[in-house]
Amino acid sequence: MKKTLVFASMALLLFTTAARADGGPRTILSWTTMYGVDGAFVGKNPIRGVLGDELPWEIESARGSLTVDGHLRINVKGLVFSGDEIVPPQLRGINDEHEFRALVSCLAENETTGAIDTVNLTTQGFPASRSGDSRIDAFVELPEDCVAPMVFVLAGSEDFWFAVNGAETD
Repeated sequence: MKKTLVFASMALLLFTTAARADGGPRTILSWTTMYGVDGAFVGKNPIRGVLGDELPWEIESARGSLTVDGHLRINVKGLVFSGDEIVPPQLRGINDEHEFRALVSCLAENETTGAIDTVNLTTQGFPASRSGDSRIDAFVELPEDCVAPMVFVLAGSEDFWFAVNGAETD
């Protein structure tokens, strides 16, 4: 069975600081699924300069949103090592990190050079259970233009991603 990776919200999204009709900040990205690091992303083939963990992970569910003022919320459930044979048996089905962090990645125009830069912004750590549950609620300082935002869930202790907004389809 062939697996296909689909990145959520890959359309170019350029935002302004305009508010919603109810006065709150507009949402520039929201998602209801994430992709656990697997296959060709395990320890190689970085996305936006961020490497996947050295072992595969799976995720039960994830919901999140990012607003134009940089408010990031992610509700993570069941982000754990997968049952893949390369994962040591004692790690399968668990999370061995005490914290998860989030990383928001934007493409932004470099006003000096006119080039497009990748801007990666990382949150502080948030408690994560052994069963891989965590609630991340943080603010990041987005660049003036945040195009094609992506969100990763990182290890609390290393700069490797465990999950990224996207989905695995069969």
